Amino acid sequence: MEQRTFTSPQGDQVIILAPTGRLDITTAWQFRLKLQAAISEETPHALVNLSEVNFIDSSGLTSLVAGMRDADKIGGSFRICNVHPEAKLVFEVTMMDSVFEIYETEAEALAVPYQAPVT
Repeated sequence: MEQRTFTSPQGDQVIILAPTGRLDITTAWQFRLKLQAAISEETPHALVNLSEVNFIDSSGLTSLVAGMRDADKIGGSFRICNVHPEAKLVFEVTMMDSVFEIYETEAEALAVPYQAPVT
């Protein structure tokens, strides 16, 4: 899995994770641990690029929800981009496409300013 950091024009650090293959019961836990380790007070904003994930099941969705909660707990944000067409159906059927911030491209997801949620 590729992992890199992006600094937004506003100075926010964004961790970008790009898993590959399947995000299912056999790989979701390992992905969840990497996501958990990546999201921190120093880098509370996360972007998951799913362009190379051609299959996702409920375990994969659960790991994404957990990442979103981790980022939310520390005032960060959690975005998803480049959802592979074969995986996109899972987001639509489960209505998780309305839960996550999903962008068509990585550039589009990074262009939107990262702001702390208003409380």
